[in-house]
Amino acid sequence: MKTYIKNAATMSTLLGKSTDTFTTVNVAIENDKISELSESEIEGNFDRVIDAKGLFLSPGLVDPQVHFREPGMEYKEDIESGSKAAVKGGFTSVISMPNTSPTADNPEVVAFMAKRSEELGICKVYPTGALSVSLSGEVMTDFAALKEAGAIAITDDGKGVQDANMFKKALELARESDLPVLDHSEDESLSNGGAIHLGDISKRFGVKGIKPESESVHVERGCKFSEETGGHYHVLHVSTKLSIDAVREAKKRGANVTVEVSPHHLLLCDEDIRIKEDNTLDANWKMNPPLRSSMDRMACQEALLDGTIDAIATDHAPHAPDEKAQHIESAPFGIIGLETAFPLIYTNFVKTNKMSLTRCIDLMSKQAGALFGIQCGRIEVGANADLCLFDLETDFVVDEDFFASKSKNSPFIGHTLNGMTRMTMMNGNVVFDAL
Repeated sequence: MKTYIKNAATMSTLLGKSTDTFTTVNVAIENDKISELSESEIEGNFDRVIDAKGLFLSPGLVDPQVHFREPGMEYKEDIESGSKAAVKGGFTSVISMPNTSPTADNPEVVAFMAKRSEELGICKVYPTGALSVSLSGEVMTDFAALKEAGAIAITDDGKGVQDANMFKKALELARESDLPVLDHSEDESLSNGGAIHLGDISKRFGVKGIKPESESVHVERGCKFSEETGGHYHVLHVSTKLSIDAVREAKKRGANVTVEVSPHHLLLCDEDIRIKEDNTLDANWKMNPPLRSSMDRMACQEALLDGTIDAIATDHAPHAPDEKAQHIESAPFGIIGLETAFPLIYTNFVKTNKMSLTRCIDLMSKQAGALFGIQCGRIEVGANADLCLFDLETDFVVDEDFFASKSKNSPFIGHTLNGMTRMTMMNGNVVFDAL
């Protein structure tokens, strides 16, 4: 199969050049690889010619944190529907969390997730392995066996590891297996079963609140242990200024610490939670960690722009409508995000000239992939043809019909954005086509 993409706009840095300027490029793809790049017309016989005039060509995006729910909770999402949501958002690779049912705490479940993704051929789904059996925080799993089965990282995401000694030991063992430890940072004695950020909104509506320190004390712990062990400590979905300050200081000291942020923590705070007609709070604004204060949101933005943040992650967490229709204290944590992530970042940071387009793409591809040793993020001859075409100019409104996910639990419904995906290719195959 030979494919030709012509007249695409891109950034010269994404082609491996030193200058950061817009350029027009033509791309020839043979089988699963990029075979030729040129600013001039490429001659040859092609099975498919794609005229990308007016569109932006990007490397396929990488999401460091998704929840695809299979096995066990396929009514919320499965690997197929999650993969379709990913490629509609321009993602060709995602890192899937282990809080499935049964838990991905053994080689069999990890291998199943990897095999299912390969069979579907829609998106590259890299599974993680649980840090502890059943995410209980009591007995550690066999990291080496999980890696052999296909796990790309170790995490108890969905649960914070409460035992400090276990967490330090996990960093030591993961280092031996050359695996990062991804940390859902939550001290449950401080979060205390809360539903939203502890602040004026939680008090006004009588909802149990979550202290910001519930995250930051575990981030401080992880940074300290990373320095002591040399293990790669990665902070999932950072949300507070206190946590960001701890990461920033650890990085200055040379610790092997990385951090991601999600679009919702960059763009929303607890004051934005929608109030329903019955004067209760809408659970589509409920996630863990919760939407924090406006000060914390600003700290996340500053960390994004000053280089402290290493990657952007959606924390895509689908739930059924009836689950999210419950009172906010009863409803599950989590929102979807794969289809809206790039448009949200492009519209709010690139289009407003706060961030360069190359930096945006790097945070969502090259740098995100580097956390897991995935080589990606550049459009180069010989590279896998994981590519997407974005329409940066046309406005669109997010509505419930926009999503490819089985679930619709997004606080961004109704937002007008730019940066819709028009086509996604994975290994040279068109896996999403809206041209």
